[in-house]
Amino acid sequence: MTGSIAAIGYGLATLGPGIGLGIMIGKTQEATARQPEVASKLSVNMYIGLALIEALGLIGLVPGLMAW
Repeated sequence: MTGSIAAIGYGLATLGPGIGLGIMIGKTQEATARQPEVASKLSVNMYIGLALIEALGLIGLVPGLMAW
């Protein structure tokens, strides 16, 4: 097997943002179901958080691909 142990580490680093996205989207859906009138405000906040979490995922994924 060729490759770097860093590639495995960086790949595992993307698990955190994936779990974070799942929790964030689930909680936003739950809050929207409880109070539909604030759905637009919640979705704006969710998209801002989504961008930040995705940035962390890409930071963890790209170096793993580069090391490979």
